[in-house]
Parts: sequence; structure tokens; C-alpha cells
Amino acid sequence: MKRMGMLFRAKANKALDRAEDPRETLDYSYQKQLELLQKVRRGVADVATSRKRLELQLNQLQGQSSKLEDQGRKALALGREDLAREALSRRAALQQQVTDLETQHTTLQGEEEKLTLAAQRLQAKVDAFRTKKETIKATYTAAQAQTRIGEAFSGISEEMGDVGLAIQRAEDKTQQLQARAGAIDELLASGALDDPTGTAKDDIAAELDRISGGSDVELELQRMKAELAGGSSSSQQAIEGGTQDGTPQSQQSPHKFDKQ
Repeated sequence: MKRMGMLFRAKANKALDRAEDPRETLDYSYQKQLELLQKVRRGVADVATSRKRLELQLNQLQGQSSKLEDQGRKALALGREDLAREALSRRAALQQQVTDLETQHTTLQGEEEKLTLAAQRLQAKVDAFRTKKETIKATYTAAQAQTRIGEAFSGISEEMGDVGLAIQRAEDKTQQLQARAGAIDELLASGALDDPTGTAKDDIAAELDRISGGSDVELELQRMKAELAGGSSSSQQAIEGGTQDGTPQSQQSPHKFDKQ
């Protein structure tokens, strides 16, 4: 059971580590710190509210104490010592309440100062954590992008690995088809395979066609040379049959024939 428990925890830890995003964890921690800072500020506000309430009560009791003191003086001036004593007794009771409230006020004021200082320190830490958080997030994002680009170019990523395998399979099939086509052409040329359309020729027929094609060209070239040579010979004969000045013999003077 211990071994199974350890194996389960190891599997769960690996799965959580794979699913965990440090950026989300940092954002969550920052949110918790903001909530804590808000609670501290709310505590400061509550203490300040209590302090202000005590100050109002102190002002009210001090006003009543001053009023009782005036009443005691008036009663004593009128000869009512009993009323003066009662007023002073009430004033003494109020003075005790004023003393207690002043003590509470001093305590609340000290707590308020401590909470205010704690809130300021916590605010500074939260601001520093926010800056560090954004820096870590930016660094993590850049490293993640760089890793993905490197894996894509190297072909070790899952997506690019599938693409690389597809390209390799396509190249293999292309080479196989090219090799098969070349083999079929060689077999048709050698006569090992028959072409039912009659368009394919063996190597002997192809060589004879090449030679005959070359012979036709040579014969045509010889014919053109002969024509050119024949035209030059006719011109030469025409020149020789005429006179030296170019006049034909039929147009020469008849006296020449008579003389002969």
C-alpha cells in the first residue's frame, strides 16, 4: 500500500507539473497578496473609524463635564451646596469615563499607526512582487517561444515531427514512382514488355530511326549543294557563249559569218 501510494503521488506530481503554468501561479499569488493588502487596509479603516468614534465620545463627555462644572459653580453661588456637590460628583464620574476613553484612544491610535506602517510595507512588497512577476512571465514566455522555434526547426516537436514524417513518406513514394517509370521505359525499349499501342520502340528501332533521320539530313544537304553547283555552272556557260562585251552570238553582224 505504501508503494502504491508513493507511485500514485509520483504520477500525480508529474501530471500536475506538466499541467502547471508558472505564469498562472504567479498571477494567483499576486491576487492573494492584493487580497491580503485589501484586508490590512480595511483593518486600518476600521481602527481609524473606532478612533474617530472615541474622539466624538470624548468631546461629548468633556462638554458634559464642563456643563456640570458650570452648574456646580452656579449652585454654590446660589447657596445650594447640595446641588453643587451633586454636580461635582457627576462630573467626577464623567471624568473617569473620559480618562478611560483617552486610554482607549491612545491604544487605537497606536494600532492605527502600526497597521498603516504594515500596509505601506505590504504595498511596497506587492509592488516589488508585481514587477518581478511581470519580468518572470516575460522571460518564461520568451524562453517558451524560443524553445518551440528551436524544436520546430530541429524537427523534434510533435507537430513538426508529423510534418517531417509526411514529407519523408512523400519523397519516398515519389522516388519509388520515378524508379518504376524508368524501369518500365527500359523494359519497353529493350522489348521485354510489349506496348499494345505500338508507340513504344525497342532500342534497335530507335537507333535505326536516329541513323535514318541523320541520313535524310545528309541527303538533303547534298541535294542543296548540287543545286547550287548546277546554277553556278549554267551561269558560266552563258557567259562563255556570249561575246566579250556580253552580246549574244545571234545578234552579231552577219558579215562575220560571210567572211567565215
